[in-house]
Amino acid sequence: MATENAGNAPRSKPGAFATVAMACFVYSAMALLTLHFLRPDYAPATNFISNYAVGRYGWVMTTWFLAMSCGLLMLAAGLYTHGLRSVVARLGIFLLVVAAIGLVVSAIFPTDIPGAPSTSSGAIHDKSFLVNVGSIFIATVLLSTGFGLHPAWRPYRRTAWLLTSLILIGFVVQFLTLHKGMPYGLANRFFVAVLFAWLFAVSFRLRTTG
Repeated sequence: MATENAGNAPRSKPGAFATVAMACFVYSAMALLTLHFLRPDYAPATNFISNYAVGRYGWVMTTWFLAMSCGLLMLAAGLYTHGLRSVVARLGIFLLVVAAIGLVVSAIFPTDIPGAPSTSSGAIHDKSFLVNVGSIFIATVLLSTGFGLHPAWRPYRRTAWLLTSLILIGFVVQFLTLHKGMPYGLANRFFVAVLFAWLFAVSFRLRTTG
């Protein structure tokens, strides 16, 4: 009887992880869009999205960081349980987890807004920003490569690489505009937008195949 019950015990399914990940990403997208209306004093061209964590409605941005972190963890769990076990895929999944931890750090330590005195919190946030962006970018490259090594994901690799190419453009533009007088805020939003597209598309694919 015990053996039979163990065999009938519910198991985690990749599709369930994907559904939670999609919910987290949808919330994140809605929260970020809403903040643009709640804080019109933050000009998009000259403010990173992290600046929304400072001042009024800062808690909304904090929940954005946490929701993104949860979404990345759920996506990583879903991809792993779905059987993406090649070396490149595992490295990509590991970097999703690294970025998820980095986003929690970003939530705990708010950034310094332009013109404000530098603080240790802002310095930690800046470092976590670099870790998050770098980890997520490399993860998308590795996973897009890994998709080609797994039969269930092979038909999706072209779409994955197309979205990854957009992330690469956003990644490059983001760092080329990290100078005073440049529209680094718009570059930041473009990078986040194409990243959302990649994450949501992969989550949707996982949900339909898991």
